Amino acid sequence: MTVSTEWEQFAAWAASLGVPLTPEQVAQFAIYQQLLLDWNARMNLTAVREPAEIRLRHFLDSLSCARVTGDLNGRSLIDVGTGAGFPGLPLKILFPHMRLTLVESVAKKGQFLQAVVDALALEQVTIVAERAELLGQMPQHRQQYDWATARAVAELRTLVEFLLPLCRVGGTVLAQKGEGVHEELPNGQTAVRLLGGAQPELAEVTLPGREQPHYFVIIKKVGETPEKYPRRVGMPGKRPL
Repeated sequence: MTVSTEWEQFAAWAASLGVPLTPEQVAQFAIYQQLLLDWNARMNLTAVREPAEIRLRHFLDSLSCARVTGDLNGRSLIDVGTGAGFPGLPLKILFPHMRLTLVESVAKKGQFLQAVVDALALEQVTIVAERAELLGQMPQHRQQYDWATARAVAELRTLVEFLLPLCRVGGTVLAQKGEGVHEELPNGQTAVRLLGGAQPELAEVTLPGREQPHYFVIIKKVGETPEKYPRRVGMPGKRPL
C-alpha cells in the first residue's frame, strides 16, 4: 500500500466513523505520525510502533470521541494523562477552534507535545506538566472546562476524582475504556454522585477492521464538586471513593 493510499484509507475510515477530514487535516495527521515515529525511537511515547496501528489505535480511536462530543469548536477540553496526545491532539486537528489543555506530568512527553503543536501550527493549546489532583484545586482549572477526557489512565473510581472537579457544572466527563468497564461502572457510582456527576451513560464504538468494541463512559456534571475533592496527590488511587 503506497503512502497516499494509506492516508486515503485513513480518511475513508474516519468518514465511516462520522468524522470526515479535509486534505489539510489528513496532511496534519501525516506530520503527527512522522513526529511520533521519530521521537519514539529516542524515548518511550507509545508501545504502538507500526504506522498502520498508530493510525487505527491512536488517531482513529481518538477521533471516535467526536461521536459523543459533537462539534467542539468554541468549546474547552482538558485531556488528563494525555501521553503522546491522545485523544486531545487528534480532536484539536478535527476541531481547530477548540480550546485544548493537555495534562502530562512527564516533562519529556510534554516536549513532544509542544513539538507537535509547533509543527502543526495549532493555536489555543496549553500544555501543563502537573498532577491532576493539584490541577483540580487550582482556580484557573477547577470547574472551568466543557469536557474532561482521559484514555487508559486509571480505574473509574479514581478517574472521576481527577476529571469531575475540572468540569464546569453542565460540562461532561468522557472516559475511554476497554472491556473492563463493565466491572468498573457499578463500582464507580458512589464516587460519581459524591463528586457532582449524573448517572453515567455507556456507549460503544468498533474501529474499522476490529471485532472488539471500545467503550465511552459519559458523565454529565450536574452539581458542584465538594471543595475537599480532589484529595492530595496519590490518594484517589490509594483509597478510591
